[in-house]
Amino acid sequence: MNFTYPKNEKLKSKITIDLLFSKGKSVSKYPLRLVYVESDYGILEDSAQKIKMGVSVSKKYFKNAVDRNYFKRVLRETYRLNKHLLVDNLDKPYAFMFFYQTKDRLTYEEIHAKTVQLFEKFVLQIKNEEL
Repeated sequence: MNFTYPKNEKLKSKITIDLLFSKGKSVSKYPLRLVYVESDYGILEDSAQKIKMGVSVSKKYFKNAVDRNYFKRVLRETYRLNKHLLVDNLDKPYAFMFFYQTKDRLTYEEIHAKTVQLFEKFVLQIKNEEL
């Protein structure tokens, strides 16, 4: 099992981010939200690459950059530890944006548990869409 978050897995393309916000679908598990869109990264790059992931924390809820950066770091870490839930169940490449959407300051353990639930909910939604 590969628990890394390498540079080639980070979502940086402005075009793809715009596509996520215009045509993306979402899955939520309070206070987290996962917006996703099927992408063509698998064709363009390494065929083993199935995911592009970005994280975001709203300036509306956390005015200080220190606080936003903390929660972004926590989101990246919980994604890194649980990305196997996504990779093992995906047939096509996807681009994701992972949001923290509350002003409540949850603990790492709570965020980690919600991330697992969110990824499982996403996998179920993808399976239902394929049917």
